Amino acid sequence: MPDRIEYDSIGPLPIPEHAYYGVQSLRAKYHFSLSQEKLHPLFVKNLAVIKKVAAETNCKANVLTEKTAEAIVRASEEIVDGHFREEFIVDAVQGGAGTSANMNIKEVIAHRASELMGGTKDTYALVHPNDHVNCSQSTNDVFPTAGKLTVIDLMHPLILTLSHLDKVLGEKSEEFTGVLKMARKPLQDAVPTTLGHSFRAYQSAVSRDIHHLNSAMETMYTVNIGGTAIGSSINAPEGYVSRIATNLAEETGLPLKQAEDLFDATQSVDSFVRVSGAVKTAALTLSKMSNDLRLLSSGPTAGFGEINLPAKQNGSSIMPGKINPVILEVVSQVAFEIIGNDVTITMAAESGQLELNPFEPIIFKNLFSSIELLTNAARTLTANCIEGITANKTHCQDQVERSVGIATCFCPYIGYEKAAHIAKESLRTGVSVRQLLLDSKWMSREQINHILDIGQLARGISNSEDNVTPLFV
Repeated sequence: MPDRIEYDSIGPLPIPEHAYYGVQSLRAKYHFSLSQEKLHPLFVKNLAVIKKVAAETNCKANVLTEKTAEAIVRASEEIVDGHFREEFIVDAVQGGAGTSANMNIKEVIAHRASELMGGTKDTYALVHPNDHVNCSQSTNDVFPTAGKLTVIDLMHPLILTLSHLDKVLGEKSEEFTGVLKMARKPLQDAVPTTLGHSFRAYQSAVSRDIHHLNSAMETMYTVNIGGTAIGSSINAPEGYVSRIATNLAEETGLPLKQAEDLFDATQSVDSFVRVSGAVKTAALTLSKMSNDLRLLSSGPTAGFGEINLPAKQNGSSIMPGKINPVILEVVSQVAFEIIGNDVTITMAAESGQLELNPFEPIIFKNLFSSIELLTNAARTLTANCIEGITANKTHCQDQVERSVGIATCFCPYIGYEKAAHIAKESLRTGVSVRQLLLDSKWMSREQINHILDIGQLARGISNSEDNVTPLFV
């Protein structure tokens, strides 16, 4: 297929005749073939939404004709609907604070709008990417605003997925209420607890993460659209600047508002750091929980063996019957990557200078990836692991009976010194704490049974109505 020739300030460049992108997009493709990842589809959609609303607002501000604005709006809507996806050729990682991405969307819209007005892709005479599509705008307010809209789009599925995990953990907590087990700190026998308590703690952590994610997402609703190059709104009329954020909010259905200080909003990216931090924290929660569950399920005969994970696939090509905790392992690997992404985002935020941070492309690439990774990890963790966990109740109970940790339960009744003596003797002789207490005559069988009752142990507090007289109150 023959090429057409397009020109920019650098010079001429052949462009495939069929292409809707233009000279600056192709130069960017040549310069920035780095990550082999193109712009996120949702990010492209949000760029198009902004261009549509900008054209409508410019028309009302009398800086674009109705005919030109209508063509830009129609072309933008086609992109929002998923058309022309192959025309977005620039790498997600790029220099210039996102200028290449903005040029790519402008050129595609300009060429398509020209066609809609009866023209061709050979010229920008009818619709120009800068004069018309980018009217009253700059990459420096369009790019970050599209980034925030994309974060919002991605965060909703994440929060819904974590909310479902929260619900399932709560159900497991109820299911395991009667499963008595030993708590451990740091990996040493501590005091009795229940498996229900363990899962309730996991649920509380996930619930807290959901709250933090929602709180961080609130910062995404404040946008710098209308600030143009540095926040001064240069080259944008008042009729546009005062309405663009409101019009964008109406178009998206989101509670968007224009930043009070557009200079600050243009040069600062701390809101993205905050979101990344919340995502990282949630990833750490899931990874820590996965570490616990891998340990509690270790075995099946030579490990902790307190819980059973649903078998998902063979675990070895050499050891028959071996099943690995693959879902838990992949969740931890996702957390490792999200932590790395957060470090990159942090360094990119710190490295901005003066009126602009040029490193938003790498911030967005990594932040979008982190949110999607965590969403998918939480989804597979819930469906392929948590929902199918079962407890080895008898084994857990037996471990409690054999542990010296239960000696702690008797401290309020026989005192620390006697309890310590019982624990030491149990370790030395292998005789259970229960039997040693019976042999000591310090407590009756009924008193011991009452203290070691699962309800009593689950509460973890001494009851003044016990049939045992405490030595210490």
